[in-house]
Amino acid sequence: MPIATPEQLRQHLALAIGVELTTVPPYLYAMYSIEDQTSEAALLIKSVVAEEMLHAALVANLLTAVGGQPDFSDPGLLPTYPGLLPHHAPPLMINLAPASPELVRDVFMVIEEPEAPGAPPEGDQFETLGQFYHALELAFEDLSDRFELFTEVQADRQLADPRFYSPVEFDAEDSGGLMLVKDLESACAAIEVVVHQGEGVSHEKYADPSHQELTHYSKFEQIAAGVNPLGAVRSVLVNPHTADLPALLQPVSDLFNALYRYTYFTLDELYQPVADKGPVVDRLYTVMSGLLGPIARYLTERPVGGGLVAGPSFEVYSFDPNSPAVDQLKTLAEAVLAEHHKLAPLASVFERL
Repeated sequence: MPIATPEQLRQHLALAIGVELTTVPPYLYAMYSIEDQTSEAALLIKSVVAEEMLHAALVANLLTAVGGQPDFSDPGLLPTYPGLLPHHAPPLMINLAPASPELVRDVFMVIEEPEAPGAPPEGDQFETLGQFYHALELAFEDLSDRFELFTEVQADRQLADPRFYSPVEFDAEDSGGLMLVKDLESACAAIEVVVHQGEGVSHEKYADPSHQELTHYSKFEQIAAGVNPLGAVRSVLVNPHTADLPALLQPVSDLFNALYRYTYFTLDELYQPVADKGPVVDRLYTVMSGLLGPIARYLTERPVGGGLVAGPSFEVYSFDPNSPAVDQLKTLAEAVLAEHHKLAPLASVFERL
């Protein structure tokens, strides 16, 4: 079914944000399970995650530019696992699972599968993300002819300063970054970045003009084929739940999930009309790189029986709405760091929030 009205376009863009964010926890979980976090396989997955966050931001810019407002504070936006990739056909089940060539081939590469030449655009049930974004691009072109689509660009709400996104290893600067969406040309340019970096165009394996960066599909293909082997992988639980972990680890899991939810609150803050987004961006990077990673890896070091170790559950954490989330985070952290001494050095990181 074509996207026939601006409101339908806004609904599909909101869906696209959810699709992009659904991929982040399973990719991170697989990355955290790799023993050597400096291996090329781990860094390839990390580079994909960085760009998935970029894609969510670009789609949020697209939504904002056509008069919408992304609501990252909505708990319904947070995916749960096991769960289906939204609107994918045929249904694709996603689990939080340890990295393996099979997981990469049978799930990650299916998520990032390129659009076949001549494949039709698909705005509702989509076989590939390329077909979904093709439908969005056609909708922008059609609706721009029939409506004043960009009368509420809301530039002050968009996360558009290119300085706020820096490529990580295995990503290239000229494959694209943050941009202000203000008209049809910039909207199509933002969609092009998402498609080229993700699945690519047809089976083109490069995401950038100078052929320095592989598409997400090709990065995963390198891992699945053993070109960049995973090496030793920790036996993390599949789809862990906080309530099922040993009592000593449950507060650590709660802290991770609270931080994960806080990243969404921070994203929501970034899409308010904030004059200086720099400090908020810094806080987002502090949480994601400085806190989530170390706590997740700590969980993967803790045995839970049967030769298995724990892992971050990415469950929805409920904050008390009557007090600031950051204060609740610091209270959680104080108790966890006092009990789990290996995490004590993170105290200085929490002070920066």
